[in-house]
Amino acid sequence: MSNENTTIHEFDFTLICEYFSSIERQGPGSSEVTIKALGFIDNLSKDSRILDIGCGTGAQTMVLAQNTTCNITGLDLFPSFINQFSSNANKLNLQNRVAGVVGSMENLPFENVQFDLIWCEGAIYNIGFERGLQEWKKFLKTGGYIAVTEASWFTEQRPQEINDFWQNAYPEIDTIANKVAQMQKHGYTPIAIFILPENCWLEHFYELQIDAQEKFLMKYKGNKSAEELIAYQRHEYDLYKKYKEYYGYVFYVGKKI
Repeated sequence: MSNENTTIHEFDFTLICEYFSSIERQGPGSSEVTIKALGFIDNLSKDSRILDIGCGTGAQTMVLAQNTTCNITGLDLFPSFINQFSSNANKLNLQNRVAGVVGSMENLPFENVQFDLIWCEGAIYNIGFERGLQEWKKFLKTGGYIAVTEASWFTEQRPQEINDFWQNAYPEIDTIANKVAQMQKHGYTPIAIFILPENCWLEHFYELQIDAQEKFLMKYKGNKSAEELIAYQRHEYDLYKKYKEYYGYVFYVGKKI
């Protein structure tokens, strides 16, 4: 299995969960950008409800809880992530307002028009940006907000190597302008659009993995699947350093019309 024709979805999910549970964040981001995006959301109160979809172990969820008085539900497909999520909430004494649920973003186990804010950092690609915007909208109250990060092109033209990598990994990657148009198409008013800074990828994601990778390889020495997973993560890191001016994550904040 070569790095060039592999995507993260092709690896053993048990190994993926164990590996990503060992690091603070399961995708690029930071407390600062979470707080920045939250600053564009109006009228949140102790009666407001937030849903964090694809919450992972809850790094961003805990930031939301510490900067609002809302009740927050984190949803993730993997029980090991939710177990860590609940542990993190307990450690921060947030368990009365923050709850984790095991479930699929493709079939959300909630009532319609239940939430004031839907949040999703680094995970909407699992269902697809446009499909997520379309299918999750019914769970938002009128005037409610959606805030997601999405891989996006910064330029119309880019080198073949990085274009091919992303077309294989996530064919829905597109320019910021086209992503905004998709938001409008599905009934959202764009409220804020901003690019995540490089430290969200480097300091807060890839560099955090360096020690974890060594420990993981030591634990699974000789395990080809584990070795290929780490090789893929290192390849992705190298590509980002080489081509970061062409792509990155963008925060898209929209309001349901």
